[in-house]
Amino acid sequence: MAKEMSAIDKVLKFVQENNIQFVDMKFMDMPGQWQHITFPVTQFNAGSFEDGFGFDGSSIRGWKAINESDMLIIPDPNTLWVDPFVTAPTISLTCDVYEPATKEKYSRCPRNIAQKAQAYLLSTGIADTVYFGPEAEFFVFDDVRFDSSQNSSFYFVDSVEGKWNSGRDEGPNLGYKPRYKEGYFPVAPTDSLMDLRNEMVINLMNAGLDIEAQHHEVASGGQCEIDVRFQPLLLAADQLLMFKYIIKNTAKKNNRTVTFMPKPIFGDNGSGMHVHSSLWKKGKPLFAGNGYAGLSEMALYYIGGILKHAPSLLAITNPTTNSYKRLVPGFEAPVNLAYSQRNRSASIRIPMYSNNPKAKRVEFRCPDPSTNPYLAFSAIMMAGLDGIINRIDPGEPLDKDIYDMEPEELKNVPSTPGSLDAALECLRKDHDYLLKGDVFTEDVIETWIKYKTDKEIKPMALQPHPYEFSLYYDV
Repeated sequence: MAKEMSAIDKVLKFVQENNIQFVDMKFMDMPGQWQHITFPVTQFNAGSFEDGFGFDGSSIRGWKAINESDMLIIPDPNTLWVDPFVTAPTISLTCDVYEPATKEKYSRCPRNIAQKAQAYLLSTGIADTVYFGPEAEFFVFDDVRFDSSQNSSFYFVDSVEGKWNSGRDEGPNLGYKPRYKEGYFPVAPTDSLMDLRNEMVINLMNAGLDIEAQHHEVASGGQCEIDVRFQPLLLAADQLLMFKYIIKNTAKKNNRTVTFMPKPIFGDNGSGMHVHSSLWKKGKPLFAGNGYAGLSEMALYYIGGILKHAPSLLAITNPTTNSYKRLVPGFEAPVNLAYSQRNRSASIRIPMYSNNPKAKRVEFRCPDPSTNPYLAFSAIMMAGLDGIINRIDPGEPLDKDIYDMEPEELKNVPSTPGSLDAALECLRKDHDYLLKGDVFTEDVIETWIKYKTDKEIKPMALQPHPYEFSLYYDV
């Protein structure tokens, strides 16, 4: 019987048989952006998967200072795909980051945190696999301009689909523009982005992603969604970064631009990233049972953990100042920390499309696509596991349209933090559940809070806002 080829051998064989000229090594900074360094194939061999490649990490956001900047990346052979946006034949490999002196994985590498989260899950004996299915919404724009200087600040985004352009002279203006909050599922010509989304789907599938559906989203001005099938935690995070890269570059090839900002348009729906998750053991789903909405006791405790820790979770799953312009009442964003079946106004929904136990899952609706998925998925799982371990009761479900409830009815329902600053303060006070199994470390939590405070919150607080001139110029 022939010996099965190793993942490394498969990569080397693919390189040889497809005349690959370059190998692109991708890795992750702490806020959540892919970084890369590219090597000619002459510098790439079997030893690359053991010795790795040295590089200067001093300028990577959230990493250590320049006096500790020598770093090592080692590619994961299981992450091979061909990059269709590079002219020369090029493969892409996702890498783990290591300390060169000790050859230990770098504690601030988000991919390492996700790997530790998977290992912690195994160590608990509760389950052996956690699946995540993110739904990352995004906007496709035709033009974007922005600038901030000493004496000016502005942004301008535009889309031929934007309802705000219904009166513009477009030589001619054909008038098919989705009304605000009415962009969900219209056919062409109102939905003008069908061909572009199909091209995105083809590129995603060619890269190995399992795509379930694509459609226009609720907002006017080019909001879209493409659904990727659920995967185990690490693979789901890897694929979300591939997803963003392919979506953005497909748009750019078509002279369009994509943003995953949570709230780029005032007065219309923002972009969320509803995250579905479920626990499995030995191939069997653990969230199906005889409880509320067909859930097991374990699933309800998992929900209890997420609801309890949600204020601190949001510092990771909703990590930008812009995130909290989406998390406001009136735009289908879940701001009340409750759970319910079928109910999209609750922060946790139990989908009821199927009675199949394998389909039973929990949807956390607060997160948005500005998050770092390695950190977000790990943190959500850690909160859920804390709920299971400590048997945290989620309370009674809220099977009402929360958006239509009166304030008096909601007085006992907790709500999400109102700002990134408030969420970070919650994280500062409540993060012990993230430290279990050394998944997150105090250093990672402190670095995250400091980075977000120094690089985002404080600069935003100091910069005059354009709308302030409308409010205050004549004081």
